[in-house]
Amino acid sequence: MRNCFQLLLICFGFTLSAQTVQDTLVPDPDYLEDQFYVGVTYNLLLNKPERVKQRNLSYGLQAGFIKDIPLNRERNVAIGLGLGYAVNSYYTNLRAVENGENFTYAVIPDDFSYKRNKIETHLVELPIEFRLRNSNPVDYKFWRFYAGMKLGYIVGSRSKFVSKDLKDSFYNTDTDNFRYGLMVNMGYNTFTIHAYYALNKLFEPGKANLEGEEIGMTPLRIGLIFYIL
Repeated sequence: MRNCFQLLLICFGFTLSAQTVQDTLVPDPDYLEDQFYVGVTYNLLLNKPERVKQRNLSYGLQAGFIKDIPLNRERNVAIGLGLGYAVNSYYTNLRAVENGENFTYAVIPDDFSYKRNKIETHLVELPIEFRLRNSNPVDYKFWRFYAGMKLGYIVGSRSKFVSKDLKDSFYNTDTDNFRYGLMVNMGYNTFTIHAYYALNKLFEPGKANLEGEEIGMTPLRIGLIFYIL
């Protein structure tokens, strides 16, 4: 949690610094907007099995570059094509146990004491945005509405369980590695709200089961995204 707040402060400082530099430059009629981004999210899991609950703070961090491609002379309508990296953690009471090359899942009893239990994913992401804004070459404080989709590929998943007497951590290959979903970014000036809704399940269909039923959880991420330059 502390790391998240530190990242927010760093992002805010970079954004203000970039804006100050921009304000001193000669207006450029061929300007481009919002090409670098850094974001932090709170991660929700939808369609959880009945006894599965989220615990602690499930968070996500993302950063990357987006190529801004204006579609009109005013440059306030554009397409954005990007490449980024993201880390997402999901803390729940659903524990994964490694059994050779397979994994089993069980709900941790409420009366069992443990410190943390999570699955963490690392992704390469490709955001694709349709961009509407009221920017111009002089004023860098503007409203923005960017909507589209985000493609991604999980390059590493790890399940981790920590209690007083045990620390168990291993790579989890049950996740559905190819990710895709809808996203929207809207806000004014420095602060922009970011939301992402996954269109496929966190775990690969048919692989992760709880008491004979498929685990069909889907991620929903809501947070803030900061654009630089």
